Amino acid sequence: MMSILRHISPTRIGAPFARYSHAVEVAAPNRWLLCSGQLGIASTDAIPESVEDQASLCFEAIGACLAEANMSFADIVRLNAYVTDRAAMAAYMAVRDRFVAPPPPASTLMIVSGFTRPEFKVEVEAIAAK
Repeated sequence: MMSILRHISPTRIGAPFARYSHAVEVAAPNRWLLCSGQLGIASTDAIPESVEDQASLCFEAIGACLAEANMSFADIVRLNAYVTDRAAMAAYMAVRDRFVAPPPPASTLMIVSGFTRPEFKVEVEAIAAK
């Protein structure tokens, strides 16, 4: 089966400095899934303290959205992630790497001042195509 995705890392620019692709091309015609930002909150409304546990919940929620669309983490073409502290980056990236299949999608990680509730530390959006 031919892949609908082409991961692009142009030689004219520097290599990615973490586990992501500079760009991902999706061939036509395909289905797209755009996941809203998922926060680190359990279905019981519990919000864990650690960045790692919150990030895991974000990716589990994305996984549930992907499954409803008959997709998997291998179909993700872009991630946008937000953390509230530079110190949270390593924990977030470790969790991301457990969920995201190689080759990695295009990705952006931003440090923000906060979310709708102060106990949230991580939010992750995903775009997938199949």
